[in-house]
Amino acid sequence: MGIECRLDDARTRELLAALNHHETALRVTAERAMNTRLEGGCQVPIGSYAELIDGEIWLRALVGAPDGSQIIRGERRGAPQDAEQMGISLAEELLNNGAREILAEVYNGDAPA
Repeated sequence: MGIECRLDDARTRELLAALNHHETALRVTAERAMNTRLEGGCQVPIGSYAELIDGEIWLRALVGAPDGSQIIRGERRGAPQDAEQMGISLAEELLNNGAREILAEVYNGDAPA
């Protein structure tokens, strides 16, 4: 479950703090940072999964061609406080390893179905 509120709403943020699960928030931060950097949305073939293992975040991700002909995979492990930067860094790696071309086809409507 995810709950959102305005950043400038201190009272609501205070009330919601008790519902926050810190470990989940860290994992989601890494996943969302990667997805944001890739400009992902509901129709884009992007996947990511972050876990906390032995005090580290392990982020795994992929970008796939819609027809399944190509899949670009990557992963990062690092300190929880670096979750956002890990997501961005992994996205950059995926882009440099072929995801840029796959996503360009998807975004431009040229991808085979």
